[in-house]
Amino acid sequence: MLSTIHDVSTQVGQEVTLRGWLHNRRSSGKIHFLIVRDGTGFIQAVMSKAVIGDEAFARAGHLSQETSLSITGTVRADARAKGGYEIDVAGIEVHGEAHDYPITPKEHGVDFLLDRRHLWIRAERQTAILRVRHEVIDAVRDFFNSRGFILCDTPVFTPAACEGTTTLFPVQYFEETTAYLTQSGQLYNEANAMALGKVYCFGPTFRAEKSKTRRHLTEFWMVEPEMAYADLNDVIALAEGLIASVVARVLDRRAAELRLLERDTAKLEAVTTPFPRITYDEAARILREKGQPFEYGTDLGGTDETVLSEHFDRPVCVTHYPGSVKAFYMKPDPEQPDKALCVDVLAPEGYGEIIGGGQRLDDFDLLLQRIREHGLPEEAFQWYLDLRRYGTVPHGGFGMGIERCVAWICKLEHVRETIPYPRMLYRLYP
Repeated sequence: MLSTIHDVSTQVGQEVTLRGWLHNRRSSGKIHFLIVRDGTGFIQAVMSKAVIGDEAFARAGHLSQETSLSITGTVRADARAKGGYEIDVAGIEVHGEAHDYPITPKEHGVDFLLDRRHLWIRAERQTAILRVRHEVIDAVRDFFNSRGFILCDTPVFTPAACEGTTTLFPVQYFEETTAYLTQSGQLYNEANAMALGKVYCFGPTFRAEKSKTRRHLTEFWMVEPEMAYADLNDVIALAEGLIASVVARVLDRRAAELRLLERDTAKLEAVTTPFPRITYDEAARILREKGQPFEYGTDLGGTDETVLSEHFDRPVCVTHYPGSVKAFYMKPDPEQPDKALCVDVLAPEGYGEIIGGGQRLDDFDLLLQRIREHGLPEEAFQWYLDLRRYGTVPHGGFGMGIERCVAWICKLEHVRETIPYPRMLYRLYP
C-alpha cells in the first residue's frame, strides 16, 4: 500500500511503501538505520541483513545522502523513535543516486547555505518553518473568508508609488513607458472595498530599500484587508482578531514543528485579545524612561520597536503617530490634526512591526492637497481621487507581512528563512 510518513500513525502493523529521499544513514553490524524523508515528515527505516538479504544490504550500505528511493516495510510503533514510529524494511528500490551532496550534517556558513537554498530547504528545520508558513497563510485566508471578506487580486505592475517614490523597483513596460513593482495593493483595494464592502488582497510586494537588517526582504508577501464604513477602532479590532486567530491555529496544528524549532509556546499562548494600546506620545515616554535615545516627531526605529515590545507579553498597538511620518493617504485625527488615525502592531520578543494600517483619508480636497505636498504625479492618482468624488465613506485597513509574522511565531533570528527563496539587498540567486 502506497503511503506517506504523515499517515503511518494510522497504519501500525500494516505493510506500506514510502517514496522519498535518504536524509541520513548509519550502520550497526548487520543493521542499517535509514532516516528517510518524503516531504510530509521524517522516519527511521530499520533494515536487517537477515531480512533483506546480503546483496540488497550491501547495496544499501553505499547509498548516499539525498538518494531518491522507495522502501517497503511494516509500520511499527516505538516510543523511543522520533515521531513515535519506525519502518521494518522488507524491500528497497533506488530511483536516483546522489553523489557528493554539498550540504552535510556539519556546520555551514549562512552564505554557503543561501547559495544552495534550493537544497537547503530539504533540511528538517527548514521544512518545519515552511510548514508553519503554510499554516499561517491558510489561517489568514480562512480568517477573512469566514468573516465575509472577498479576495480581490491587485496589480503587480503599477503606474506610481503608493507610499514613497524612493523605494520603487522600476520596470520597462511597453514602448517608452516605465511601470513599477507594487509596494502595496492598498490603493486598489480601497476601490474594491467601495464595490464589495469588505475585501482583502494577498500577494507579493516589493520594496527597494537598501536595508540589511534581519527584518527586511526586498520581495515579501502581504495580506491587506480594507473595509468600507470603518474607523480606526474597527481596523484595530480586525488586526487583533487576525493575529490571535493565526497564532491559535499554528499552536493547534503545528505543535510538532514548533517543538522541532524549540519554540517556547508559552509565549505564544499569551497572545489573546484585547492587545494593549498606547499612543505614539505614550511610546515616546516609555522609551525615554528606558533610556532609549529617541527624537520625538520621527518614526519608530527597529531598536525602538524592540524596546517597546519587551514592555508587553503580547502584541501592542501603537496609534496616533505624527502625520508627517505616515503616508499621504492617512486620515488626520479631527481632535489632533497633527496626528494620524493610524496603528502599528508590534510583535513581542523584539520582532517589531508586523501590521501597519489605519483609517484612510476620505476628504477629496485634503487628499489632493496631500498628494501635492508629497510631490506625487496627480495624473496617476485621478482614479484614486475618483473614490472621493463618487460616494466617499469612512474606510480603513492594514497590511500584515507574512514573513515577519512567521519569523516571530517560529522565533527565528532572520526573516530569510521564512520564505523559500529570499530576495535581499545582495541576494538574487538562486
